[in-house]
Amino acid sequence: MPLGDRKLTMDELGRVVPSAYSASLRHRVTVLLDDVRSRHNVGSVFRTADAFGVERILLCGFTPCPPHREIEKTALGATLSVPWNHEPQALMAVRRLQAEGYRVVAVEQTAGAIALADFPWDQHQPIALVLGNELNGVSEPVVAACDAALVIPQRGTKHSLNVSVCAGVVLYALTGR
Repeated sequence: MPLGDRKLTMDELGRVVPSAYSASLRHRVTVLLDDVRSRHNVGSVFRTADAFGVERILLCGFTPCPPHREIEKTALGATLSVPWNHEPQALMAVRRLQAEGYRVVAVEQTAGAIALADFPWDQHQPIALVLGNELNGVSEPVVAACDAALVIPQRGTKHSLNVSVCAGVVLYALTGR
């Protein structure tokens, strides 16, 4: 560590309190989880959503909902700051978001997916990012209903990233612009 550098204290970080979270948002970004099965992944997405100022999370299908100790283990309280709703069907949630003016984007490997670095986003238009199941990804009907798809280019031997890691990469890339 360079001479004179040090870790910041919690007070110096200047984080907002959960009750002020919604008022502090800079972007209209919603995350939709399509049948994500792991409570640890759900909790991690909550914590990541809090870090990048996501306005809400839609937990669709059999995606587990708070409160649950396994979700809280990784969310570390972010279920109290990031608003969320359960939607029985992801496809219906996608259509509702589109009717509300959201550009709904599947984060999925499709033939026409746009690389994350090249993905055009008008930050004045609300966007909903659809992330899928750990084994099967975003369901085919939901992918077909989305307005676009984006992909994180990968160079290794594995075909995908963990869904919570994927959420972090995409949210950082979009909200950091």
